[in-house]
Amino acid sequence: MTGARVLVVEHEDGTGPAQVGERLAAQGLVIDLCRPWAGDTLPDTLDGHDGFLVLGGSMGPHDEDRASWLPAVGGLLREAVARDMPTLGICLGMELLTVACGGEVRHAARPEVGLCELTPLQEAAKDRLFGPFTDADTWLSAVQWHWEETGTLPEGAVALLTSERCAHQAYRIGTSVWGVQFHPEVLAGDIGTWGSSDVGPLQALGLDPAGVVAEVAREETALRELWGAFAEQWGAIVTEDRSTVEARPSA
Repeated sequence: MTGARVLVVEHEDGTGPAQVGERLAAQGLVIDLCRPWAGDTLPDTLDGHDGFLVLGGSMGPHDEDRASWLPAVGGLLREAVARDMPTLGICLGMELLTVACGGEVRHAARPEVGLCELTPLQEAAKDRLFGPFTDADTWLSAVQWHWEETGTLPEGAVALLTSERCAHQAYRIGTSVWGVQFHPEVLAGDIGTWGSSDVGPLQALGLDPAGVVAEVAREETALRELWGAFAEQWGAIVTEDRSTVEARPSA
């Protein structure tokens, strides 16, 4: 039997699955990387896949003029919710999930860029993805890079993480669909080009691009350990759910 298959949507160059993709591949999961920005065609459905990973990008969830495929990704996210398929939306991916499921995304009053501390909410301890990372002694920080944020959660969504500047850092819909505003996939090398392309916006926030990257680099080992384990936990969920589906007797 081949490994569980994950559809990964990359929205622009330089925003790939990075260490999350590496950890999933190391677990034996098959990565189907779709790059609509480079001309790849999105599948019409999630048939043939066991998990769905939607990455970030500099565009917003309503910027169809910049990324004409965004509505189609929203449709696949709604399908994932209907199937309760293991899904992870990262940054823009979370914002697309929010909009697709009836929530609201707004411009952040205080955008977050760089390393940011995260705070687990009560429900996180019982969550099968975040539960292992909510111990009081666990260092819980992540890379942020967003100017928009979820203002109103979709109906039925369960809030899991928050931060000082952003109320909704992570939430779950159903048992297997998660959105995270932060970037568990990136390390300092991954965001180097982001800093170069966002010099103006970063300086407007009073931030030095090189300083932001250096801050992340100082915590590289901890970030790799924490979010690498997080990626493996999500991969285990994809594999476990696939096995459960395959074990069900046919009608």
